Amino acid sequence: MHAPELLHYYPKFHSMDSLQSRKNSTSDAKEFDESAFEAERLRLDAKARESMAQISKTMTETTAEAEADPKAWKWVIRKRIWDLMEAQNIAQNPRPVHHRIPNFVGASSAAKKLSELEAFVMANCVKVNPDSPQKQVRFLTLSDGKKLLTPQPRLRTGFFSILESSMLTPSTINEACTSVGVAKYGRPIGLDEKIKVDVIVIGSVAVDPTTGARLGKGEGFAELEYGLLRYMGAIDDSTLVVTSASQESIANVLDHTSNISIFVVGLYILKPHNNNLNV
Repeated sequence: MHAPELLHYYPKFHSMDSLQSRKNSTSDAKEFDESAFEAERLRLDAKARESMAQISKTMTETTAEAEADPKAWKWVIRKRIWDLMEAQNIAQNPRPVHHRIPNFVGASSAAKKLSELEAFVMANCVKVNPDSPQKQVRFLTLSDGKKLLTPQPRLRTGFFSILESSMLTPSTINEACTSVGVAKYGRPIGLDEKIKVDVIVIGSVAVDPTTGARLGKGEGFAELEYGLLRYMGAIDDSTLVVTSASQESIANVLDHTSNISIFVVGLYILKPHNNNLNV
């Protein structure tokens, strides 16, 4: 699905002109207020999780509405995995993991394994989601001297920002891997930016390495971002899409909108339709 089609599902974006005009409001400010930015980000995240919780409650209860909704099964899978990770205490902060991409124990080790993929090693530009379990992937991207493309929080002040190690000092690379750091150090780009993304890394709640399917937390940002990158000409059908997740996230995902090329599950690399493990 490309960007114009996605607009139907995201009514706050009324046209491609309005998409293009949305810039990072902090870029014109004389002084970036980190505390205010973070407080607003957390407020909006909490509001979104509250909304998702209501949807999840409706979809996981035995009601006529849930039975009639063809997407209800997705919420059942999400809830099962979130509940399991909390019950077994196999998640890191932020907690609880419900309505988040869960920051699973071992996320940093999975990031290191991901960084050893030949496609990642050879990449010049890597797009990485802004969630906690992929923070180390963002760090390794910048530490390796690659361009990091990352979406701005909730796409509320723009779409993507670019960061490069040349824009940072060794002491600020770690900060640049946070939402505040992206707003502080990143260069916002418009939809007319000419850029080539070599690898896409996204987070997942549920993964199915057999079919190449994954489920996110239910807001659809990964699909929107993918559509925007296709519209920009930054990616094509051959662009590698990788996700990292815990073994507890493996599930039978019936259908999907994201075709994952490679799954990094714990310390294992799994390819769809190929169950050979490369440790």
